[in-house]
Amino acid sequence: MSLRAAFALIVLATPAVAQQAPTIALWPNGAPGSEARRTEAETVKNSYVSNVHNPSLTVYRATATHANGAAVIVVPGGGHRMLVMVNEGEVPAKALNRYGVTTFVLKYRLARDPGSTYDIGRDAAADLRRAIRWVRTHAVDYAIDPARIGVMGFSAGGELVSLVADNPASASAPIDAIDAIDRASARPDFQILVYPGPLGTPARAPAGAPPAFLVAGSLDQCCATSAMTLYTQLRGAGVSAELHLYADTDHAFNLGMHSERISIQHWPDRLADWLSDGGWLIPRGSAKMLPVSRKDP
Repeated sequence: MSLRAAFALIVLATPAVAQQAPTIALWPNGAPGSEARRTEAETVKNSYVSNVHNPSLTVYRATATHANGAAVIVVPGGGHRMLVMVNEGEVPAKALNRYGVTTFVLKYRLARDPGSTYDIGRDAAADLRRAIRWVRTHAVDYAIDPARIGVMGFSAGGELVSLVADNPASASAPIDAIDAIDRASARPDFQILVYPGPLGTPARAPAGAPPAFLVAGSLDQCCATSAMTLYTQLRGAGVSAELHLYADTDHAFNLGMHSERISIQHWPDRLADWLSDGGWLIPRGSAKMLPVSRKDP
């Protein structure tokens, strides 16, 4: 089954409000600076989530019969005002499960939620770094390879991916380790950026960035340029990167099921190809596709 078909089946089966799945708070006593608000209820409207003060991961485990040890942290978009938890969270998480990938959907603090005092680079990016560290530290508990942990971000979530994967940690981000989790590496092993926003580009540390898959629409005034800029930087730094820029397509096409364009309906298949060719769906040390070089006739 193609990844696009997996997405389509899940969309048809997914109710308007996400079903319950195990959720884990990233910090046992609340995120640094947010401890006093960690018990506040989140706001849910039409499956969009806001008023997030206790960052968390919702876990979607691949079935034991075909789990391959890969993991992806899915970071929904929503303009840092809300989180698109179904179409950019639960749906891609469950679809990746079908490929043997265990997934974790991140709820992060929202800097543009009305009345928010949070900062994107300081707080939201810190939530993603903590999520990567948490998954890596708990790899044994979920039968995950700690060297095959990726991040997948949509729009504003893509900004967080770039801020964490392609840039050094912000000087304003909390740096004091409060537990063993904080001492683990926060560098993802691969990154997937779906119409990523402009924060984080141009990247300030492209040479040390992990392999990247980028996708956007050519009509996207917000994010086509940032996707192209980051791709050019990564390519120039010698980082393995793949860019798909779709003609006559704007922002927020999600997973393609609601588009009439055949190319957009099939973009998840290109992601599946990239994951397979990169060796992310096979155990570490197994063979993967080598770079293709020019051969003289």
